[in-house]
Amino acid sequence: MTIDLTTEAIAGLGARELISALQRLRRLQPDDPALARLDIDAVAKGIDPKKLDEDEFADLLDALVALADNAAHLDLSAMDARDFARVISRASKGQVEAVTTRPGLRERVLDEVFHRMEAHFRSERAGSTRAVVHLQLTGGFGEDGLDSYEVVIENAQCAITKGATREPRATVTVGPVEFLKLATGNASAPVLFMTGKLKVKGDLGFAAGFMSLFNIPKA
Repeated sequence: MTIDLTTEAIAGLGARELISALQRLRRLQPDDPALARLDIDAVAKGIDPKKLDEDEFADLLDALVALADNAAHLDLSAMDARDFARVISRASKGQVEAVTTRPGLRERVLDEVFHRMEAHFRSERAGSTRAVVHLQLTGGFGEDGLDSYEVVIENAQCAITKGATREPRATVTVGPVEFLKLATGNASAPVLFMTGKLKVKGDLGFAAGFMSLFNIPKA
């Protein structure tokens, strides 16, 4: 099977053509050369969310996530941080909502963002800081409608896990659209707070500077 998915080729494909091509690649064996040749960043650079409708954007990310089950090098975690940030920054609110309201896809994308936060922790800024922050994302599929993540900062290290097990210094509640924009450098925490889109319980001062402890990728 010959499928040309260079950045230039992707840019010339319609949304449904690209989604179909990715879905066909999923049917290949993990050791197939066609999979080995595919570059996740080439795919990312060829994607222009502004040319996609809301469902097409979600379908495209869904196809990429599914493809990664066959080829680890195509996982979202392998995508360059700037490419990931660019895709999110160019996506409309409706497109991001289409992703974060789809079971399965929502979890994979949010988990990836938190994985990147953990990897981009700035230990030199943390110093001797010891803190637990609970991040609660609204619109989840759990009983309380929240997806909860626990951020533990201690010994100049950061660990992020699902759920909540320790008493937090601050609890931040925010919508998934606003969080994704914030985590990719496309929104301001103070502005979100002032407009009521981000709520803080506990140490407000610490929460205000929390994101400065991470390298936020720029698109």
